[in-house]
Amino acid sequence: MKKVGIAILGLGVVGSGTYKILTEHRDFYKQVHGIDFKVENVLERNRARALSLGVAAENIASNMAEICSNSEVDIVVEVMGGVEPAKSFVLAALNAGKSVVTSNKELFCKYSHELEKAAKKNNCGLFFEASCVGGVPVIRTLLDNLQGNKITSMIGIINGTTNYILTKMSDCGASYEKILEEAQSLGYAEADPTADVEGFDAAYKLSILSSLAFHTKIPFSKVYREGITAIDPCDIEYGKKLGYVMKLLAVGKNSDSGIEVRVHPAFVNSSHPLAAVNDSFNAVYVTGDSVGDIMLYGRGAGALPTGSAIVGDIIYCATHDNFNYSTFNNTADADPATKFLTNYESAYYLRLDVDDKAGVLSKVTSVLSKHGISVARVIQEKQNEGSGVSLILITHCTHEKNTDKAVKEINKNGGFAKVVSVIRVV
Repeated sequence: MKKVGIAILGLGVVGSGTYKILTEHRDFYKQVHGIDFKVENVLERNRARALSLGVAAENIASNMAEICSNSEVDIVVEVMGGVEPAKSFVLAALNAGKSVVTSNKELFCKYSHELEKAAKKNNCGLFFEASCVGGVPVIRTLLDNLQGNKITSMIGIINGTTNYILTKMSDCGASYEKILEEAQSLGYAEADPTADVEGFDAAYKLSILSSLAFHTKIPFSKVYREGITAIDPCDIEYGKKLGYVMKLLAVGKNSDSGIEVRVHPAFVNSSHPLAAVNDSFNAVYVTGDSVGDIMLYGRGAGALPTGSAIVGDIIYCATHDNFNYSTFNNTADADPATKFLTNYESAYYLRLDVDDKAGVLSKVTSVLSKHGISVARVIQEKQNEGSGVSLILITHCTHEKNTDKAVKEINKNGGFAKVVSVIRVV
């Protein structure tokens, strides 16, 4: 029977889940795959945590050099997070001739070119399924099953924290601040939630996924990013009346004109499959020229779902002799020939505070028309206080720069209306 030794760097939530799966399913993997997977080493600063999981004291490594020199270790699993020391440890493992499985989306997003170069040089595997969308097998799907397609678009809900927050805001009408506090108490959000709520986490993942889908390097710097901290509960409620659900979307589009990659809040029509993705669940909706539309859905985070993706990579590594790498020239920057589009095109939701007077709507629509924007739907809601009203407009599809110019003109000329919310509609 083939024996494969594993080292795990970090025994936090994901590392602990991975260790649990490997040890509890060890006999199952022997039976199904004919491979004995054994955790030979762990690297964990909290020795008590390692011991509580059942790790033998002699298997707790004191440093990375100990793991690199251990001939019994074939695959190193990096689940530490962050850039350093994770990057140095992964490079050390690869240069020692050991394949690497990582869940580190920031590391892989920013330095995959360096890691892949080291992997190729040393004929090692480099696997990263767990870096994007937890237990949902989107990486392998893009790398293998959809290779016969030219992917034209990819729209996803790929951050569980923000999806949970927006779902709860929609369900109970509470403020962002209140739901964030609840999410932190449940462990869905970090004490410092910036990476999630400001869209950094989703942007890292989109950089990785779009590079694979579009077969060209999409650096993090090319991903437009906007978070959810400014979302007002009343806009979510107005959206519901109009048949929309608020989501933080990761959007990748590939056309003859160029590539667009963006992370931002948007209203999704309630009939769209992504509208039903709630709480901490994730989904990626992919359109290929041959396959048409498909959606991958499941738990986007957590010990066991992410551990499932990691162990899947471990098994794939152990059962394949030849390792595949990027289908594109994996460099630090994008290929100079790649054109990135910045004038996003969509419909828009506009909420304005206006005076309850005749002629105000015509003034607003006149400014919009001046910038090539036509209105598809209008609703008017009396405000609780004062004589003003909330005017909600849904535009026809238009370019973002046109919308920005129109909003600036309305607000600058003031007096009759003020635009207080602008939300994309997809």
